[in-house]
Amino acid sequence: MAEGDNRSTNLLAEETAGLEEQLQGWGEVMLMADKVLRWERAWFPPATMGVVSLVFLTIYYLDPSVLSGVSSFVMFLCLADYLVPILAPRIFGSNKWTTEQQQRFHEICSNLVKTRRRAVGWWKRLFTLKEEKPKMYFMTMIFALAAVAWVGQQVHNLLLTYLTVTFLLLLPGLNQHGIISKYIGMAKREINKLLKQKEKKNE
Repeated sequence: MAEGDNRSTNLLAEETAGLEEQLQGWGEVMLMADKVLRWERAWFPPATMGVVSLVFLTIYYLDPSVLSGVSSFVMFLCLADYLVPILAPRIFGSNKWTTEQQQRFHEICSNLVKTRRRAVGWWKRLFTLKEEKPKMYFMTMIFALAAVAWVGQQVHNLLLTYLTVTFLLLLPGLNQHGIISKYIGMAKREINKLLKQKEKKNE
């Protein structure tokens, strides 16, 4: 068991080191984005929502076709991939890169690797469920996809995308400040109260 844990830890360290090497040119930008997403200053959440709202209002105003929208998005990614490693050291000053910043960059890359592993793990669990319990897999997929299709029918595509992107960008800050755990705890307490009341009625 210990040997398996050591192997997993070594593999995680290798993947993290590889990702650090790939994203080295994005280090300063990632650290700044990390500060914004974790709400290190009080005005970061409204600024994030403002920028996202401006982007989506621009998309709504221009009303591009799907092909134009995807092409523009990929073009923006290509430009960022080319320009950020060149401009970031000049803007932020790579000579000011400290041990603390390097440690935080390492933590960010490690978290990204763990998130990717979780996603792959859920994907594998889904296929395991398909092989072991095909009826449950079938019913779960039909129900989930039907629910998503119903939501997509009720809410405008752009509004749904806006809400999803805004939530995902605010999620790290919500988690960092304990807001999610607070409301999950409140929900659990309310559910426990309802269950206890039901048990009392049954008695």
